[in-house]
Amino acid sequence: MCRLFCRTALFWVLGVCSFTANADYRWQDPHYLIKAFTQVALRNEYSQQGQVVRRWEKPIRVWLDHHVGDKGLHTDLVRMHITHVSSLMQRPISFVTSPEQANLTIVFTQQRDWKAQVRQRFGEKAEQAVHGAVCMANFHVNGHYDIERASVIIPVDQARMHGKLVACIVEEITQVMGLPNDSDEVYPSIFNDKTPESLLSGLDGLLLKMLYSPKLKSGMTESEVRPHLEKLIVQWQSDGTIKAASREIKRGELYPLLGY
Repeated sequence: MCRLFCRTALFWVLGVCSFTANADYRWQDPHYLIKAFTQVALRNEYSQQGQVVRRWEKPIRVWLDHHVGDKGLHTDLVRMHITHVSSLMQRPISFVTSPEQANLTIVFTQQRDWKAQVRQRFGEKAEQAVHGAVCMANFHVNGHYDIERASVIIPVDQARMHGKLVACIVEEITQVMGLPNDSDEVYPSIFNDKTPESLLSGLDGLLLKMLYSPKLKSGMTESEVRPHLEKLIVQWQSDGTIKAASREIKRGELYPLLGY
């Protein structure tokens, strides 16, 4: 994950390093933005057939299920990221005090218990996908394709061993917002395993805003989404949203904390 030298002890613990200095700005092209949205929002990691828009329509209620130490650190990292994501989506996300109240559960566990957690929460079929993965997430939709509940499972010792603790928190939580697919065609992005970012890029922020545009609804097909996105992107070109995306994304609390 990290290609640049990380200079402080905190960076080594969290497994992050700074953004590539010379970012590739082709992603600001309107056609690229629509293609990126199609790849990340309307495809699945294990099936590249066309899908429909899936997103949260209800408030998101988060329960943190801690099976390891560093509870305070993990809680702070999650809080910082969900606060940022909530502002990008313009959707309320809050912590709850019991698992029964939650519709998004984030499990911090150990590698030795990972398969059991995956089997318990995602089913036996999902357990087959554990090999080669560092962390996992899944969400469920209702008949209208609204996301109703989701889970994220992070084996902390394994994530730290690979230098991806923060990357797991950021990527998996963001994916269960309705951006489930990884793609080598989307860059720079946390959804591309070949890019060094551990935090959201400017492109990622725009994808979240696109997904939660008031013009989009759960269940929309690719052909239904496209005209709305084209109009939105024209507006963003005019008001400077696209040009400012890389600067604005760094308003999230994680960025100054980690030296960005």
